[in-house]
Amino acid sequence: MSLIDLPENPVPPGAVCGYVDTPDGASIRYARWPAAGGTIRGTVTLLHGRAEFIEKYFEVVADLRKRGFAVVAFDWRGQGGSNRQLRNPVRGHIRDFSRYRIDLETVIDSVSLADCPGPHFALAHSTGGAVLLSAAERLRTQIHRAVLCAPLIGLRDFGPKERLIYRVAAVLTWLGFGRAFIPTGNGVVTTTFEANKLTSDRVRFERMNAVLAAAPHLGVGSPTNGWLYAAARALRRFRHPDFGPSVRLPMLIVAAGNDRIVSTRAAEDLATRTKAAGYVEIPGAQHELMMEADVYRDQFWAAFDAFIPGQD
Repeated sequence: MSLIDLPENPVPPGAVCGYVDTPDGASIRYARWPAAGGTIRGTVTLLHGRAEFIEKYFEVVADLRKRGFAVVAFDWRGQGGSNRQLRNPVRGHIRDFSRYRIDLETVIDSVSLADCPGPHFALAHSTGGAVLLSAAERLRTQIHRAVLCAPLIGLRDFGPKERLIYRVAAVLTWLGFGRAFIPTGNGVVTTTFEANKLTSDRVRFERMNAVLAAAPHLGVGSPTNGWLYAAARALRRFRHPDFGPSVRLPMLIVAAGNDRIVSTRAAEDLATRTKAAGYVEIPGAQHELMMEADVYRDQFWAAFDAFIPGQD
């Protein structure tokens, strides 16, 4: 499957697109780009959020290439151009987040390290941040530093309501409804700008809707009960008192002050327990910091530039 090229969202030049197979049989779509001339500072591998796809990050790819980085992007199994996990392709499903770690390890080994210059860095958003954290022990020998953008460490309703949501997902999964949409979920892959909880930037939001209108097969709807139960098990590990001190991969967590998707407080709490992590919060910004209005987006890139590539 080639990359979707639109006038309002053109493919950055120099793209190489393909598929790589994981050891457990998933087919993962990836794309890679060389740095845009000048001094090559290394490679950044992008880890997307749930329901995202490579085309959504073309502007981010261009920003990174201008900074002297080669870029690798890929779609998690079950979304974008990678193979789907269910017969109904719009159901965002995974049985266990360890499957995402297999996707990441395969791309790092077969694409990033194999075809791109070092040193290597990671830029992870939302669900991608959760996957990176869960794989941090192995990645510390492969990746120099990582930036986590509004990472999924807890839901926005951090506390009793979140635990109730997870219990409901667990019960429904145990009862055999793991592949069904979460309660109130559906297969709609787009929403209106007025109803969105992701960004305050209309132009960037509508640009992503245009990609899905041209290529609806890239989108997925609501998560399944099984996906949410898998997320709950992954996030429970992050709250263990020993988890933070065990993370040795240098990372910067950049949180959105007005995040309505994930818990900013959970991200800050983890950062305080992790010696290898720094923490920056951008007041007023919504969840998708890299797709936000320039007033917030510029602050994100300032934080990124101060941390990547960094010094030994």
